[in-house]
Amino acid sequence: MKTSFRAVKISALNVLVLAFSLVYLSPVYIVLVNSFKNRAELYENILALPASISFRYYANAMERMNFLSALGNSFIVTLVSILFLTVFASMTAWMLVRSNGGLSRLVFTVFVATMLIPFQTLMMPLLQEMSAVKRATGIPMIDTLGALVYMNIGFGASLAVFLYHGFVKTIPVSLEEAAVIDGCNTLRVFWHIVFPMLKPVTATVMVLDVIWIWNDYLLPSLILTSRANRTIPLSTASFFGEFTIQWNMAMAGLMLTIIPVTVFYLCSQKYIIKGIAAGAVK
Repeated sequence: MKTSFRAVKISALNVLVLAFSLVYLSPVYIVLVNSFKNRAELYENILALPASISFRYYANAMERMNFLSALGNSFIVTLVSILFLTVFASMTAWMLVRSNGGLSRLVFTVFVATMLIPFQTLMMPLLQEMSAVKRATGIPMIDTLGALVYMNIGFGASLAVFLYHGFVKTIPVSLEEAAVIDGCNTLRVFWHIVFPMLKPVTATVMVLDVIWIWNDYLLPSLILTSRANRTIPLSTASFFGEFTIQWNMAMAGLMLTIIPVTVFYLCSQKYIIKGIAAGAVK
């Protein structure tokens, strides 16, 4: 009797999970099916399947978005930002853990505290600071991909250092001491001993930051003004006008936007839970 009740309970939970999953994925379904419809079909029933499958709206969306240029800009910004974030954050977290002094704890506390500051409160001061930097140094900090990468590193460092900090604590100091005895200097200890052991949390940082940077709209909209420097989210926003919205092409553009990051996430998802759980130890 208990076995039968348990089987019914498990089946009910599975049905409930399936129902929640369908509700959660319903926006993706709506975007996908409406990306193939004309305006008449779209306004008639947004949930119905399209009468025919045609990729003309995808072609029009790619042309309207200047898709290849925007895709290249997004790849450059994302890859370069992730490269610098993982290198700088891992080295910073390692030094903070190993020094373990009052100043190190204070610096780490500042990193964690900055995670609580809403970006919206920093928008105007950020633009003022970037304008001041340009006036003082002549380095362009507005409408350049380099400036966007620089700001992504700054805004993403807190979370990355926090995750690395927890994971570094699980690495035995004796491994590093043995490497020093064998003649390794500090840089070689980090790159040859410590950093390879940070692979799970590095994958976690990369996945979280790729999803954030690829989909970020607010920061690029403040920094990038020219059409040539637009990233994918900025190009997609061109379908949403002040008075009219081209929903079918907007849906096609949104599908083109989410495909690359979805593929990346599916290939890397197994590292997320593993890295976060390991980084939470101690």
